Amino acid sequence: MSEVSLNIGTAGWSYKDWIPGFYSKAQSKEFDWLTFYAGYFNTVEVNSTYYSYVKADIVKNWINKVADNKDFLFTVKLHQDFTHRRIYTKEQAVFFEYNLDLLRRAERFGGLLMQFPYSFGFTSANMEYLNKLFEVFEGYTKCLEVRHSTWNNKEAIQFLKESNVSLCTIDQPKIGSAITFNTDLTTDTLYIRCHGRNEQAWVNSIKNYGNTQTYNEQNERYKYFYSPGELVEIERQIREVYDKIRQVFIIMNNHPFGYAVANAFELMYLLKDRIKINIPEITVKTFTRLAKIAVN
Repeated sequence: MSEVSLNIGTAGWSYKDWIPGFYSKAQSKEFDWLTFYAGYFNTVEVNSTYYSYVKADIVKNWINKVADNKDFLFTVKLHQDFTHRRIYTKEQAVFFEYNLDLLRRAERFGGLLMQFPYSFGFTSANMEYLNKLFEVFEGYTKCLEVRHSTWNNKEAIQFLKESNVSLCTIDQPKIGSAITFNTDLTTDTLYIRCHGRNEQAWVNSIKNYGNTQTYNEQNERYKYFYSPGELVEIERQIREVYDKIRQVFIIMNNHPFGYAVANAFELMYLLKDRIKINIPEITVKTFTRLAKIAVN
């Protein structure tokens, strides 16, 4: 069990509503959020790369900011041009790969997350598209997140095994034909994304798809604080495949109010055999149940 590389963190780190639950104050030259974050976690999923083509200098800056944590890894979400619009140029691919190479050379690259929408079902046309996309990013550790239940079949699993691409395990509300939580392995890496279980907010989000929404409206569905019992159940399912994996990435995406941070600490405690862990005092004061698992 100790041989499994355990990487636990959150989807993104730059959230103003994490003050004061995790960050004590706004970012500044004296207090940098990513540097502080890397003092407690060993991985983060970069989501900004989904929305924009991040400049290389920014990536280099990330690498510098986590220098004190030798085990820190970035997983990177692929730009929406490749996954949602599905229209991209060779130049865009080369630009994106350049940043992945910066992280890889610095030994900070954990993997490339290819997140597709609910509408992307298991079809021959979509498999053909993925084959081409996998070729574009050949040589990079990859993880596929698909959200439709049609992907829950033996043919899909075999396809990803042959492509050497991990299938992302998703925890989210069970609405319509949404794929359910499962730990089917297609590589020796287990990648889990926990989106929360705010079912009504997800239903509302689906109804408002395509409409202009405020930041708070867009993130309402992620407003969920996992209970201790729910986290123990997730732990149990992870441990069932421990003897088959080399590493596990657990990304908490229930980011509003710092819920993701608190739940990440709790999963860290559970998967590190319930040994008390280092948690900021300000976070323990905000989420009082963490007092039981924090080093005094």
